[in-house]
Amino acid sequence: MDVPIKIMRTLIHVPKGQAKTRLLLLAVAFALGGLPARAQRYLTDVDSSLFVRDTVRPLVRRLENIRFSGYIQPQYQVASAKGAGSFEGGNFAPFSNNRFMLRRARIKVDYLLPSLRPRFPRASFTFQVDATERGVIARDVFLRLYPATGNNVTFTMGLFARPFGYEVNLSSAYRESPERSRASQVLMPGERDLGAMISFEGKGRDSSRAAAKLDIGAFNGQGPSGTTDFDSYKDVAARLSLRPLFLSRQVSVAAGLSALYGGWRQGSIYVYKMSAGSNAAFGVDSSLSNLGKKAPRRYAGADVQFVRRAGRGKTELRGEYWRGMQPGTDQTTVSPGSLPTGPTYLRHFDAGIFYLLQSIGGDKWEALLKYDWYDPNTKVSGNSLRAAGGLTAADMRFTTIGIGLTRYFTASLKILAYYDVVRNESTALPGLSTDARDDVLTLRMQLRF
Repeated sequence: MDVPIKIMRTLIHVPKGQAKTRLLLLAVAFALGGLPARAQRYLTDVDSSLFVRDTVRPLVRRLENIRFSGYIQPQYQVASAKGAGSFEGGNFAPFSNNRFMLRRARIKVDYLLPSLRPRFPRASFTFQVDATERGVIARDVFLRLYPATGNNVTFTMGLFARPFGYEVNLSSAYRESPERSRASQVLMPGERDLGAMISFEGKGRDSSRAAAKLDIGAFNGQGPSGTTDFDSYKDVAARLSLRPLFLSRQVSVAAGLSALYGGWRQGSIYVYKMSAGSNAAFGVDSSLSNLGKKAPRRYAGADVQFVRRAGRGKTELRGEYWRGMQPGTDQTTVSPGSLPTGPTYLRHFDAGIFYLLQSIGGDKWEALLKYDWYDPNTKVSGNSLRAAGGLTAADMRFTTIGIGLTRYFTASLKILAYYDVVRNESTALPGLSTDARDDVLTLRMQLRF
């Protein structure tokens, strides 16, 4: 029997409401229009009856549980100087102060394994890739289980976002500023990590919505930049988030608490710590027992989000504060993707991230004022930063003020103009007594689906 006829018969049994299924089967019928039904002589031949039975029908059923989404962010940037160092998409090339780039271009696939419960699947698989001129990289690859005992507990394993902070976990497709703050990028590069996490959701008066959520997980620690775990130490991260509480019909508030406890293997016997007093400087501990010990990584954070709605517009204020201890080298405090082998420098840090969002004339225009700082070494500042104390540019405090204006054409399409004013503190370090020229203007388009 001719293949299209068999598929047409299958079409008869497809309910009229399932238009996508009918179109898929019709396309298969045309594609196989000239293929006769015969015994399979070679492995590369296609037995049409087996194809319909074992491929088309299972594929249709599976497609019903697959969800596709994604977004693209092409942009143009201008920096204050050629070769400017930047956290707005990376440093500029030595002889360039402007560039076109694909900041992000992502496709995400979610597969839901159905269960008897109508609102929750039995399990889900998420796969997201980012493809730009810089290459292709996996961003999310994880499996999430929904135990049959209830929908308030989930278990996640794979590559996914670490449960720490509000901005770190806010998707780049929805975040109003082009990039996360300097602290987020230094302490949580890539936002994601390989690990396992368990989540608990408590119910409020409305049982259909969680009043609070607790995420706690264990992670390798090096983030997506590392190809494998370089030591046996794991980071434990946790976040308790309180969902929006409506103080009135127009005003709501939400909050969260975060913590991270971990570290990585010290690659030498030399450990530098800051001394106390007015002449703060690094002092060295060279005990043989330091080799192989854990360099302590300790973070604590708190955040709050305040929203006031009026008509079609809104005013939103977000605040976030982090503090803790970060190990690093003499030249950087960025969390490493490969095992550090040199001396370890321990620094106490703090950071703040603040957003003020204001709708203008409805929901089509939105103004943004953002302020953030990152102080990698709170024990020293200003002219106390001197080379004689073993201090470097890695100990400087940075503050950033961002001013942005967004035009929303639809919920999926927007354009953004954003100017970052970056200021570093003046120090007594050679060549770092004044502010560097590293302001950046970003013009971006975004489409998501």
